[in-house]
Amino acid sequence: MKKNKLVNSKVLFNYSAFAKAVLLSTIFLVSCSQKGYQLNKVSGNQTAVDSNLKSTEEIEAFIAPFKKSLDGQMNEQISYNTTSMHKNDYKLNTPIGNMMAAIVRTQGEPVYNSRTGKNIDIVLLNHGGIRAGLNAGPVTMRNAYEIMPFDNEIVVAELSGKQVNEMINYLIERKSAHPIDGLQILLNTDDSIHTVLINKKPLDINKIYTVATNDYLYSGGDNMSFFKGAPITKIDYKIRNAVIDYFKKVDTLKFERDNRFDILK
Repeated sequence: MKKNKLVNSKVLFNYSAFAKAVLLSTIFLVSCSQKGYQLNKVSGNQTAVDSNLKSTEEIEAFIAPFKKSLDGQMNEQISYNTTSMHKNDYKLNTPIGNMMAAIVRTQGEPVYNSRTGKNIDIVLLNHGGIRAGLNAGPVTMRNAYEIMPFDNEIVVAELSGKQVNEMINYLIERKSAHPIDGLQILLNTDDSIHTVLINKKPLDINKIYTVATNDYLYSGGDNMSFFKGAPITKIDYKIRNAVIDYFKKVDTLKFERDNRFDILK
């Protein structure tokens, strides 16, 4: 994690003095307005908060115990990964993408079910939302923050069969390893559709499907316009928290590439 850069005490003092000067000048002008006093000039200085700003020993000493405690929590092993995973390992679907989709279903479905009595049919996330890989070996909370640094939340949308068909066409056109679960798309070598299954059943254009995604994609992120107008259930669960919770309860991670989205040879 990057350390926040702190403004030193001299800078804080200058701004404080400046603020006091403006306040006193304003009070003075209001109380003496009948005499025609005016504020002629206000001056201040600007200090860039960048790599050239030196740290203050007193502040560093103050935060040191908190930093040590936080580093200890972030570096504590909470799971184990058997094989290195990165989002560009394969085309169409990847082990780390399959892991993210599985986590959203595993962690999000019980909450959604308890609130609605329904289960999740499909999970759809975005390839670009995976911000780091996961090496083989110990898995820490820091890894979870690196993979998912955003505060995106799990939401569940109700899509018509027509909207799901639009989603399938979107995935085929993009041919990107967007994490999916519950959906299988098999293409022929000429990119025509060979098989589309939802939970091992053909797409029913007249059915309403529940699709777990994140709030960014539901709002049209990555041009996923097929979510527009779909009823939504918020389950108040950040994806990063779901990742952490999953890592803590699963001793060993074992995810592979499969044929959930593939081209037949």
